[in-house]
Amino acid sequence: MEDYDKKKYKILDWKHPLIMHWIINPGVAFNELILGQTIPKVMLIEREGNKPYYKRNLVLCPHCNTLHSGLKWSSQNKTAFKNWYGYYCDNCSEIIPVQRNLTSLLILTVTFPLWGWFRKSLKQRWLDKQPERFKALNLEIDEKKNTTKNWLKSGLYFSLYMYVIMVIIFPLIEQETITWKRLLISIPLWLIGGLGWGYTMKMWMNKKGKNK
Repeated sequence: MEDYDKKKYKILDWKHPLIMHWIINPGVAFNELILGQTIPKVMLIEREGNKPYYKRNLVLCPHCNTLHSGLKWSSQNKTAFKNWYGYYCDNCSEIIPVQRNLTSLLILTVTFPLWGWFRKSLKQRWLDKQPERFKALNLEIDEKKNTTKNWLKSGLYFSLYMYVIMVIIFPLIEQETITWKRLLISIPLWLIGGLGWGYTMKMWMNKKGKNK
């Protein structure tokens, strides 16, 4: 189903800056390959309604045409991670396609001889575990808990993650010299960047739709 009602929904696909960032940012490879954190190929955002963004975010299953709340794959339900093969649809038991990071694809291609022989059995083992993960889902969020503390924590986690990836891991892979000066200068830069990202996400996720 690709004939979306564009008057009712805002369509987020690979052309949207948020998803494009996911595709081209090398740091995202860690999220995809290690944590199993992914985003769907297409997201639908309800344009109208006095609800914040995270309650207007919908994911369509192309197999059964079920519109799922994006909260089905969230930290509060412990389903935000371990989605290596895609988003599991608990209505038809099929897999909803997700976007792939370019660096992840490159790594998977290079290492294919190591895991390619086991890809079918690994996928089936993952699929067998999904029904249990999606039992007793909570699709409501207590907005009183969506406080300043949460975006600060998210921003600090993002700062630490990007600092380690960009300042330590990538230079080691590229066999660059890591100096104390570089390590110290990068701390405030990534701290500011991380807090800015956390605050931006807070504002975006709480943005409400147009009134009817």
